[in-house]
Amino acid sequence: MRSLKYKDSKEIIRYILITVIIIAAATGIGWIFLMIGFPETNIVIVYLLSILITARFTRGYTYGLVAAVVATFTFNYFFTDPYYTFSVSDPAYFITFGIMTITAIITSTLTSKVKQNALESQEKEAETSALFHLTNRLTDAADIADIAGITTETISGIMNCRAACLCFDESGQPEQSFIQQLNSNEQVRRKVDDTAEVKHQIESLRSGYSIGSEFYDWPIYGRESILGILRIPKEHAVSMGESQKRLLRSMIESTALAMDRFRSARQQQESREETIQERYRSNLLRAISHDLRTPLSGIMGTSEILMDMTEPQDPRYDLAEGIHKDADWLHSLVENILSLTRLQDGRLTITKQLEAAEEVVGGAVGHILKRHPEYEITVDVPEEVLLVPMDAKLIEQVLINLLDNAIKHTPPSGEIKITVSQENSFATFSVADSGCGIAISDLPNIFQMFYTTHTGKADSQRSVGLGLPICEAIIKAHEGTIEGHNRTDQMGAEFIFTLPKEENNHAKPE
Repeated sequence: MRSLKYKDSKEIIRYILITVIIIAAATGIGWIFLMIGFPETNIVIVYLLSILITARFTRGYTYGLVAAVVATFTFNYFFTDPYYTFSVSDPAYFITFGIMTITAIITSTLTSKVKQNALESQEKEAETSALFHLTNRLTDAADIADIAGITTETISGIMNCRAACLCFDESGQPEQSFIQQLNSNEQVRRKVDDTAEVKHQIESLRSGYSIGSEFYDWPIYGRESILGILRIPKEHAVSMGESQKRLLRSMIESTALAMDRFRSARQQQESREETIQERYRSNLLRAISHDLRTPLSGIMGTSEILMDMTEPQDPRYDLAEGIHKDADWLHSLVENILSLTRLQDGRLTITKQLEAAEEVVGGAVGHILKRHPEYEITVDVPEEVLLVPMDAKLIEQVLINLLDNAIKHTPPSGEIKITVSQENSFATFSVADSGCGIAISDLPNIFQMFYTTHTGKADSQRSVGLGLPICEAIIKAHEGTIEGHNRTDQMGAEFIFTLPKEENNHAKPE
């Protein structure tokens, strides 16, 4: 700040000297004209010319106006009778002085205005050229770091300083290091001392920039979040004029647009890749499932025939039973995969009809006990018939998946229980087991697709993590809810889902 005041003082002194020298030169020329015998009007013209020259070589209107007044008094002092005094012997001189002063002031003002317009045009031209140069270079940037490097180099060259740039990641956190320009050909990476403090200063910013111990930090704002910080060394930032600040803000906006454009392009590319991968996976699963259904049905039928033709004591009976169980497991897996692909393609249609909850539960239990006759499943349903609008086939699949999941985690001697109850306008279904329960780390992820638990019991069973996600999708399609947690009364897990008892066919009031 002290250096800035010193610079201003030197400029004022220089402009005063220019004004004095020009007026003195005009006075000297006037003396020559007087000795030659030229009329006073020529001397007045010389003084008007001196005012024009003063306005040309000084800044602002002040010096031109001062020169106009001084020239009038100097002309009166040296070239009007009586000489060397400010007295006026002829009243007509007052008209001359007035016209001279007004003309000088108007001339000085117009000259200063033209000069100011020329300076503003030059500044705008330089600003446009700098922005074009920066934007042109940013189009070739390969990534965010490259954008930061190009911006730092360009601003350092235009502002004649060692600018720097600190980028933020996509989560809005500052990176651990920032780029700074050392010279015209070299950049370095410097470590950020305290990223949390940097973020706090930017978030609590109330002006256009933040003042630190080494830098003035200008934030680079994107459409949704902050993208980075442009850093100007403090000793240079203090002396920046308004035109330089305006240019800097424009260049920061260009940088923000380039960073936003790069992030958007990358997100679109990732989204396209995910869509393509998802399509390939769905097509592959659908093709595999359709190709497996027919041979699996044949294997299951043939194994059942062999079991009927063989005595239970015969070792071949165990082989046929094992084949039937494995084929049945594969068949259930194929059905889940087909349901998954229909859900992802939006082709799973829900056909709701009033169904007795007891019958749907009985169908699911019967299907499971066929595959696992060694288990006992307790069913608790209301005494009165509970009618619920549902797609019976899909809800039965939900119960089968939940029961199958319970059997995987529960020994044959353990308890598996289905409870159906009515709460307000919802029917509640609960499937509880007495197995090892759900690990705390697994609870947030149990409904994620292809997620499997890592407990010893679970690892001993075959699973691909499709059952629970399919259950969740079906229940949500019925406008219900589903959740899973560990039991509080004993070991084991419990899954609860609800279905609305009455369909909402009434339009919402506007």
